Amino acid sequence: MTSATDAESLFAQYSDRLRRYLSGVAGERETARDLTQEVFLRVSRTAIPNAPEDQLAGWLFKIARNVALDHHRQRRRRPETDLSAAPEATKDAQQEMALALKQALATLTDLDRDVFLLREVSGLSRDEIATACELTTDAVRSRIHRARLELRALLAAPIAALRQEPIHPPGRPKTPR
Repeated sequence: MTSATDAESLFAQYSDRLRRYLSGVAGERETARDLTQEVFLRVSRTAIPNAPEDQLAGWLFKIARNVALDHHRQRRRRPETDLSAAPEATKDAQQEMALALKQALATLTDLDRDVFLLREVSGLSRDEIATACELTTDAVRSRIHRARLELRALLAAPIAALRQEPIHPPGRPKTPR
């Protein structure tokens, strides 16, 4: 068992980065908070390895990735209604872009999405990601590159469409085209 101060210091140091990663994986802030709590619950029940910081971060994010995979498996067993497809959910450009990004991330393989989010959202190094995902550093580099190319291709059209829409000041209604 770990001492409370070890788990507490890890929580203080990594909880925000873990929550951002899990938010990208889960898609919802409330779910990400719950999953972050689950990560630290698991951490508090095990011995924290005596390792360099990059390996410790990799170990912690490996736990987070496993928690996220468990969450996705449970959601597949009991699917929920997708409310994001409702037309009122995409009223402004920011919501449209967030939805496009969420949909684009969903098209990536689970491992590519995780590697991308660990790098771009959580700011982990390639070595830390390699530890978390049980990959080589070269495989991490390749997967990040592939994910970026896929996302760039998938988001090109929504970004171009948003750039062509006129910007309306707050309070003024959009005029139909």
